[in-house]
Amino acid sequence: MSSVLEGIADEIIGRAAGAKRFLVAIAGPPGAGKSTLADNVAKALKAKGESAEVLPMDGFHMDNAVLIEKGLLKRKGVPESFDVRAFLDIVRAVRAADQEVLVPVFDRSREIAIASARIVSPDHRFIVIEGNYLLFSQGKWAELEGMFDYSIMLAPPIEVLEQRLWERWRGYDLDDEAAGAKVYGNDLPNGRLILENRRPADFTIDIVQG
Repeated sequence: MSSVLEGIADEIIGRAAGAKRFLVAIAGPPGAGKSTLADNVAKALKAKGESAEVLPMDGFHMDNAVLIEKGLLKRKGVPESFDVRAFLDIVRAVRAADQEVLVPVFDRSREIAIASARIVSPDHRFIVIEGNYLLFSQGKWAELEGMFDYSIMLAPPIEVLEQRLWERWRGYDLDDEAAGAKVYGNDLPNGRLILENRRPADFTIDIVQG
């Protein structure tokens, strides 16, 4: 376990004190490393004897058929391409910690969200929520303010995001033209939007290694 990761886990546990449920938000632009950090934070908490689960915001992507109807398919990933109302409802239900909550998970290889794919149990003390717009200050996303007990913002330089996004889309066997359309037509503009319209985080990380 890296010293930074151990420090994050210790900080979270310290802040939780005697809380039955503690929500950790990990926000940032596409390609910043949110899902990797969320998984690693959950593992670090478990290594310290705590119970934890990851709740990914990507599970609330609107289905492609709906995005086609709305004319948003090419901009999949923009704030209005998510079912933010359902996400807010799930976060509120998870925060209450009084029942089992089934949450969706996004399958990137098939570009679809799978309903009820993960269980958040009342026994999970720490819920690590990761997603682009958790600290976004615009629209209905702003209603998330105050819902998280601790927040982390991943804010790498644009050139780092650009490199990682190229690697991501090439990893799905897209040619340069198709990958470039994803990077420059959608993901990087979304990244700038997120970085320029974010609420303050408890902890900001400029670079995530790995």
